[in-house]
Amino acid sequence: MRKPHCIFVVFTLAVVGIAITTPWLGAAQPLTNAAQVLSLSAELADQQLPVKVKGVVTAAESDWDGRFFIQDESSGVFVDNWAGEHPEPGDVVEVTGITHSGAYAPVITVPNWKKVGTATLPEARKVSVEQVMSGIMDGQRVEVVGVVRVVVPGSITTDVDLASGGYRLHVIVRRPIAIADTDLIGARVRVRGTAAASFNAALHQLVSVVIFAPLQSDLTVEEREALNPFDKPILSLNGIAQYRRDMVPGERVHVRGVVTLHRPGEDLFLEDESGGLHIRSRQSDNCAIGQVVEAVGFPEFEHFLPVLQDATIRPIKESSARIKPKRATVEEIRAGLHHAELITLPAKVIDRNLRTWVRPDGRRLTRTALLLQQDELLFTAEAEAPAEEMHLSGIPIGSEIEVSGICFAENGLDKKLKSLQLLLPNTKSFQLLKQPSRWTPQHLLIGLGVLLIGSAIVATWTVRVSRQNAVLGELLSEREKTQKELQEAHDFLEHRVEERTAQLESQITARRESELQFKAVLSERTRLAQELHDTLEQTLTGVALQLDTTSKLFQARPETANRHLELARDLVAQGQVEVRRSVWDLRSRALEQFNLPSALATSGEQFTAGAKTHFEVTAKGRVRPLRETVEENLLRIAQEAMTNVVKHSQATIAEVELDYGPNNVTLRVKDNGKGFQQSQCAGPTDGHFGLLGISERAKRLGADLSIQSEPGGGTVVMVKVAVDREFRPDKE
Repeated sequence: MRKPHCIFVVFTLAVVGIAITTPWLGAAQPLTNAAQVLSLSAELADQQLPVKVKGVVTAAESDWDGRFFIQDESSGVFVDNWAGEHPEPGDVVEVTGITHSGAYAPVITVPNWKKVGTATLPEARKVSVEQVMSGIMDGQRVEVVGVVRVVVPGSITTDVDLASGGYRLHVIVRRPIAIADTDLIGARVRVRGTAAASFNAALHQLVSVVIFAPLQSDLTVEEREALNPFDKPILSLNGIAQYRRDMVPGERVHVRGVVTLHRPGEDLFLEDESGGLHIRSRQSDNCAIGQVVEAVGFPEFEHFLPVLQDATIRPIKESSARIKPKRATVEEIRAGLHHAELITLPAKVIDRNLRTWVRPDGRRLTRTALLLQQDELLFTAEAEAPAEEMHLSGIPIGSEIEVSGICFAENGLDKKLKSLQLLLPNTKSFQLLKQPSRWTPQHLLIGLGVLLIGSAIVATWTVRVSRQNAVLGELLSEREKTQKELQEAHDFLEHRVEERTAQLESQITARRESELQFKAVLSERTRLAQELHDTLEQTLTGVALQLDTTSKLFQARPETANRHLELARDLVAQGQVEVRRSVWDLRSRALEQFNLPSALATSGEQFTAGAKTHFEVTAKGRVRPLRETVEENLLRIAQEAMTNVVKHSQATIAEVELDYGPNNVTLRVKDNGKGFQQSQCAGPTDGHFGLLGISERAKRLGADLSIQSEPGGGTVVMVKVAVDREFRPDKE
């Protein structure tokens, strides 16, 4: 019976009754295509939404109890039909029912279906094997290409295992394949069919994917093996994983060797003069130990060790030749030697486990596993045989033995030995070297009894001594109490010292901030003095010169004297602007309404009075109060930059931007003026200290300063200073 897990969703009769009698079933707008059903979440699908779809049946097996897959133009979906009767692939049907979350993807349940015609099966989508194995193509016709690994013919269907892209796909062709299975293995084939998820119903998790091909034409052979693999040259067993120039990926190889162990239907081990090889084969024919056989199969790796997968075994007419076990060491096994070889290894018996099980052919066997130790390596030795032949069960624990078996290693991700098993050909594959020590469990019990008697005598003496120790214990408790009080006093003193240290650190911090503020005020006064000297004094000097010239020319040339009077008036107006700015600089920033963006806007208005420059002041982010020293210096830097724009840049537009970030504030002043060569403005020139003052203020704040300018390209002054995330002025 081949019933994929994906097509069985178990419901009780009560659920069916509730679904049929749900009062809103007829009133709700039904879903009309498969994609709408598949797009539902599990919670929505379990609300039993009505469905009415029309599509082509793509898969319906006789042993599915009426269930089938239907596909329309949007997608494919599974119909959990309980009626027993089912349509055939190619039938066009109309299905009405309700939704259910299903055991993997949403399905249609409690269906009523009606055949309305026939049609060719939907064209299979050419998709990658990764898409198929991910489960997203569940219920849809797909097309994949792979190499046939196993063929199991049947009277109704044929099972085919494909290897594609590192994955293994199981394909069920509805009718027997006409091609002989021996010709099909190793062939490259193209398969078209409906992808059905195989899953863990309890966890709703994908396990594998099965493809149901309803037509014999859904499986086409693209390329067969060029040569019968049994006619190929024989490789040494150790050579299947070695470099070969004529190696063809995906093709079978031909090996020969002596059977050292065979587990029918599962695997066998061969050995030749080059070494041993683990071979996976489903053949149930028993091969005797020592028999010479040939095998063809696909070379692969398990746990980073070579293995021949999906092998076909063929005995040859040669005399039997038993392999003599090789003596091995732990160091050789750790180095990767002797895998799949028959070896002999001395070890000590640590433990033993017996388990009885029944083989598929009805034989009752006992599996004995010995836990052995050689040096620091722990490994197991296992054998299967009828209970009456289990000689391993009589080996005493603690014995030293020499055991002979197939070395079956498993490497970890680091390519180093992770675990080791010795698979014994029979239950007599050992030799007792040394009996266990006389300290057997029985002897240990006798010794324990003697020890208990001695313990009783010691206990009596201990009681007497304990009474004497009671007085000493009281003295010790008093001493511990005193030590505890001293410790508490010591802890209290340490706490007081920590508090006082914190207070001193706070006072030192406050003093440093005061010193920083004093230096800022002193620096500001120095700057204002320099600025008054460079602006107001020079303006007044110019006015005096113009007035002197006017007085000399007033009598002789009045029109020229008037021009000099106009120049004097302009100088006075300029002086007024400079005085206003200086007065603004001297105003206290501690006013309640102080706001840095507003202060910059006011400064811009003052600087542009009577000038051709227009200042645009913007603020980004969450505007919030900053430390006084930060706001003070940012304001002065911006004012100095504005002054330079008005005096020197000949700009028409200047942008002043304040960007309040979570951990820093950025001031950017940009103009479209004539710019300058920065190499010519590295220091004070002719008594002007503008750029030097900006640099000193930025350094005082520990800020990043950037000045970018070039002749004809304008100027950008940017200052970025780190600030407290949440600063409260009342706590400053």
